Amino acid sequence: LELLVAPNGWVDKTMNIGIKGMFNLIARGLNRWRMDVHGTLPEDLKKRGVYCLNGKILPGYFFRDDALLLYDAIKNYVTKYINLYYDSPEKIEKDWEIQNFGRELTLSREEGGCGLLGVPFDGKFDKPEQLIMVFTSIIYTCSVAHASTNFPQYDEYAFPPNYPASMNGVPPKDKSSLTEADILSTLPDKKTTLDVMTVTKILSDRGTKSLGDFEVQYIFDPDAKRIVQEFREELREISKTIKRRNEHRNPKYEWLDPEVVPNSISI
Repeated sequence: LELLVAPNGWVDKTMNIGIKGMFNLIARGLNRWRMDVHGTLPEDLKKRGVYCLNGKILPGYFFRDDALLLYDAIKNYVTKYINLYYDSPEKIEKDWEIQNFGRELTLSREEGGCGLLGVPFDGKFDKPEQLIMVFTSIIYTCSVAHASTNFPQYDEYAFPPNYPASMNGVPPKDKSSLTEADILSTLPDKKTTLDVMTVTKILSDRGTKSLGDFEVQYIFDPDAKRIVQEFREELREISKTIKRRNEHRNPKYEWLDPEVVPNSISI
């Protein structure tokens, strides 16, 4: 990752925006990002006016249709897990580790915290619903959201006319006709294109096991293991549903099949 965003590294060499522009966009987005909206899929879709369960709004939005299945499965899993160990508000309030976790999430970055907005933590966690929202958001973001943006990179970028990482010249200022030569002259050269193809191919590879299939076994409580097993069974059913959907999609949308979705971010 350091090589990608180093000065005069891959981003600087292949993208018009460069690392300064990229970090500027990240900073602008981070200061507006809210866990209760952008990190909560149904709310994010509602804010953008594309939430629906029957596909009638923006038909063909396969990301939404498949991601909602996974989001609900993750929330169901987290709900069972939280309720197993926190069957009363008192247990949450007396858990100093979970309270410190909430403070670190919301403490400003200048003070050493994450500075996240929209976290349901007003000085303390005292309801299971608060923990369910936070952990559902974290797991969803690090698995489903990551898969939907990371794994399609090669398919999107490897054909330059579809998604060029950089373009030459200036944007057209009128609707005058352009020739094929005009269009080709705006695209990156062969070396830059090869660099883009190479790196996006590497970035599109998976480096972890699938969602729900953990690299290290930390869960030994029989009741908790049962909850994990139920989560895995629900994911298998979702995988079957998405495979059936893809029989009628053109092109297929395979990035959110639970068999493909990772259990964490790996770059």
